[in-house]
Amino acid sequence: MPRTLITWTQDETAGVPLPRFVGRVGAVVVGICAYDGASRFWTWWSPLAEDIWGHGQDAEGARQGCEAWLRGWLENFRPFFT
Repeated sequence: MPRTLITWTQDETAGVPLPRFVGRVGAVVVGICAYDGASRFWTWWSPLAEDIWGHGQDAEGARQGCEAWLRGWLENFRPFFT
């Protein structure tokens, strides 16, 4: 997978790391990956589009799935910028 422009940071509360990562490009949140204890998968979603989500077996897999979806989704907008 190509080098990403997304910076993933782990959420924390009171200094305790949570099983949740937030992906940003600059100040814009483009993806979220969180552990779902009920299904024991990592679930990703993006606030950029409704009803978009997926799963990964680990945090890295979920982040990669989110990034792959974002690349494909953003490709649709290329004609507007060229």
